[in-house]
Amino acid sequence: MPRCDAVFAGGGVRGIGLVGAVAAVEQAGYTFENLAGTSAGAIVAALLAAGYTGDELAAILKTLDYTRFQDQGFLDKLALPGKALSILLEYGLYEGRFIENWLAGLLAAKGKTTFGAIRLPAPEQEKYTYKFQAIAADLTDRRLLVLPGDLRRFGLDPDEFPIARAVRMSIGIPLFYEPVRLADRHGDVHLIVDGGLLSNFPVWLLDDGSDDPPWPTFGFKLVDYAPRTLADGPRRPLVNLSQYLETVISAMIDAQDNCYISHVHGDFQRTIPIPTAVEINGVHQKIATTDFAITAEESAALFANGFAAAENFLASWDFAAWKQLFRRGAGG
Repeated sequence: MPRCDAVFAGGGVRGIGLVGAVAAVEQAGYTFENLAGTSAGAIVAALLAAGYTGDELAAILKTLDYTRFQDQGFLDKLALPGKALSILLEYGLYEGRFIENWLAGLLAAKGKTTFGAIRLPAPEQEKYTYKFQAIAADLTDRRLLVLPGDLRRFGLDPDEFPIARAVRMSIGIPLFYEPVRLADRHGDVHLIVDGGLLSNFPVWLLDDGSDDPPWPTFGFKLVDYAPRTLADGPRRPLVNLSQYLETVISAMIDAQDNCYISHVHGDFQRTIPIPTAVEINGVHQKIATTDFAITAEESAALFANGFAAAENFLASWDFAAWKQLFRRGAGG
């Protein structure tokens, strides 16, 4: 069976589109070796590393109530003043506990709760020690974190660290979710947030640096190929601070989704672009990163987008030609 590495970009609730692409790649006969992801992409990558298939993930996500990801603490429940205090004192509208506990339960069902459980035997490079890696952002040091490896900087043993906790760090959309607080060796507390802030699509992470990689790295990325018929403006009126912040953060992350992809290294040519615009009952609409009110029909349409995008990509994919053009032909 052909093998591949996979890197998944962030995209919030639209992650079901990534799963659709995964299902198509698996149906084509590929198995996943090394996996990495940011934010929603980290969720997909972590569950694949634990042993879930694309079809299993589709069944899980199609029945998921995304509104439960908006879990509120005491301050958040005090209407608008409480939400303002939550941002001022806790730096986020929502707790993020539900998504971490939900993911931990799914990982426990496969017996893969810590990074030690997904350690790979005899890796050729240190970067391939663990089957899955998550991207997060350390606001305190203003630097990118690749987890679990960078946990050593905090005096932590990567083998013992919970996978769900690392993913919670990666999905911490600033102002939307409270940041994860992590103390370093000196006792200084660092604020860890969504990796998309610094690298929403780390397709470079799994490259082995050789002229002749043994298998390809595929990128899975949500993109805005918006038809001209899409309506302008938000899908919901902005009537309060909470909805305003959701829309601002969603727009920021969506813009990051369209960031530069390197043509020099062949990143564009190895990336599966998954449209985030869907058609429901003849109406075109774009699904936003934080659209937690996504319907079952919209979720199914995003899955179909991902499946079709991967099928189209694989129909013309030629790994030997890609290596000749972007590795051997480029002089390394």
